Amino acid sequence: MNTNRPLLVIGAGKIGQVVADLLAGSGDYAVTLADRDPAALKSVRAGSRVRTLALDVADRAALAEELKGPNRPFAVLSAAPFHLTLTVAEAARAAGVHYLDLTEDVAATQRIRALAEGADSAFIPQCGLAPGFISIVAADLASRFDRLDSVRMRVGALPAYPSNALNYNLTWSTDGVINEYIEPCEAIVDGRRVTVPALEEREEFALDGVLYEAFNTSGGLGTLCETLEGKVRTLNYRTIRYPGHAAIMKALLHDLRLADRRDVLKDILENAVPTTTQDVVIIFVTVAGWREGRLVQETYARKVYSAQIAGELRSAIQITTASSLAAMLDLLAQGQLPQRGFVRQEQVPLAAFLGNRFGAVYAPAAQAH
Repeated sequence: MNTNRPLLVIGAGKIGQVVADLLAGSGDYAVTLADRDPAALKSVRAGSRVRTLALDVADRAALAEELKGPNRPFAVLSAAPFHLTLTVAEAARAAGVHYLDLTEDVAATQRIRALAEGADSAFIPQCGLAPGFISIVAADLASRFDRLDSVRMRVGALPAYPSNALNYNLTWSTDGVINEYIEPCEAIVDGRRVTVPALEEREEFALDGVLYEAFNTSGGLGTLCETLEGKVRTLNYRTIRYPGHAAIMKALLHDLRLADRRDVLKDILENAVPTTTQDVVIIFVTVAGWREGRLVQETYARKVYSAQIAGELRSAIQITTASSLAAMLDLLAQGQLPQRGFVRQEQVPLAAFLGNRFGAVYAPAAQAH
């Protein structure tokens, strides 16, 4: 692989900084981290190999110049808020550079797929944890069956030590959390592709002696609904929280009508709910189907905890999300992924992902707690 390939990472938030650190620290990429907020850029670790750039991606001309100028990147990676996703993707298409993002927004992904038609570069959206790694796991499990019955995907980023009525701490994008709690959710029910409401179909389950709840949220399935349509009776994705969380969020979003005032809800959450780096990411995928005439079930379960990266404590959601995006970029750069057009997460072999230096954080022996 060519070393020092230039990359542009958009968004110097909780995830973007870790993505930039991981890729720059590998020694194989020259990383520029861009954000419109000077304060966010100033928080980049001193001595980092990362170049910072003040750039408002809403300024389409400035973004186009950065993508076509002397520092023209091999790829642009968007860790910006979901409502800026399409702007970055359109600029990447115009510049002919590879594009990857972390969006969970279904509408944005559909528009990016349209952009990718006939492109000379790769467009790989939804490269995070869910959507992202969860689809790679589900597709791998599903491939082991002669005929599928159900695919159930559960993911949660939870505080290790919950201490408020929400049983929750902010560990990633507040905009992203609100969006997935409001937007319609895709699913396959009785073999038909349908839309179901967020925060509904609540269930409880126990893992390692701890009780959790799970409920519908938007975007976590990625493109799996389309991929598995006609091949499975039941397919759904639900977010994991501690019991009681869904009821409070439904009261805020629906009874108090804050679903129509997202800016107000964001302000409330960010001023009342603390952030934490002491968290745990839970990944729980169960697939049932027929193999050699017998109905059998396989389950993939992992917990990933916060850890030190390059001498700094990073949360589990930072580690898992940033590592997924870094691994996808790395696999693309190594020629292990399609080099043009729209690339689905489920096209990536699980073994290749876990064998990657960044994807290895998901491997069973990667962390002990």
